[in-house]
Amino acid sequence: MTTALLSHPDATTHETTAGHPEHIARMHAITAALDGPEFTALLRLDAPLGHDAQLLLCHPESYIARIKQAIPAAGIYQLDADTHVSAGSLNAALRAVGGACHAVDMVMAGAAQNAFVAMRPPGHHAETSTPMGFCLFGTVAIAARHAHGAHGLSRVAVVDFDVHHGNGTQDLLWDEARAFFISSHQMPLWPGTGAAQERGAHGNVMNVPLPPGTNGARFRQIYEDMVLPQLERFAPELVLVSAGFDAHRDDPLAQLELVEEDFAWITGALCDIAARHAGGRLVSVLEGGYDLAALGASVAAHIRVLMEKGA
Repeated sequence: MTTALLSHPDATTHETTAGHPEHIARMHAITAALDGPEFTALLRLDAPLGHDAQLLLCHPESYIARIKQAIPAAGIYQLDADTHVSAGSLNAALRAVGGACHAVDMVMAGAAQNAFVAMRPPGHHAETSTPMGFCLFGTVAIAARHAHGAHGLSRVAVVDFDVHHGNGTQDLLWDEARAFFISSHQMPLWPGTGAAQERGAHGNVMNVPLPPGTNGARFRQIYEDMVLPQLERFAPELVLVSAGFDAHRDDPLAQLELVEEDFAWITGALCDIAARHAGGRLVSVLEGGYDLAALGASVAAHIRVLMEKGA
């Protein structure tokens, strides 16, 4: 078994305005961080283009058409104050979706033990018919629905440790009894959703708000006391991860105090859950992370653990 890394140069063709935190240099930081000899064993693959049938697992046809029509031939178009598209944005977002679904297929087939999808734009803020928070399509929610439909799974866990609440994933999986969505996130913070009382139509949503200043020790304690026991009880057949690294203490958009070792710890804990219940099958998808040095170091720490657990 091995760890697969799915990415594509199209990730660098999605352009945003000058000064926007979700910019092309994020991919360059990740590429540089994974360029050393310790990562030569990664199974590096091009993320394939996703297709409409995958998007339709979570988004209506009218929304998909609206996003496609908004893509400019040149320049940058603003969908809202934070979310931008350029000529390359559609292919970049489709490769994120296609990469996530292909990664699910790979781990289910035993072609890899686990996988990381390094694409942008992120996806966990995109709601059923609303792009927002830099996101166009609900990548990880689509991957979960793909696992249900293509592989017949009835228990898929989605764990989101991005510093912002995964409101889009929550919206897309709210009425999906076959998925258990868990989001830990700073509160108060944009987008303002993610209160503990938001539980999903089937009790299938768990929100874990964290106050500003939460450090790694407190983060680990909360996961050990609250989150991991719930995952154990759910006994997932597949673990999906929305891997946002903006909970790092150096990130400019929030005020949590995690460091690389904390991301390594939660990665290991989720891999252990997957080993006990899902044959080790885990797919991680890049979300946020906006300090370039912290992003690169955190992704490297995440991948090291995936490789160790996938060996």
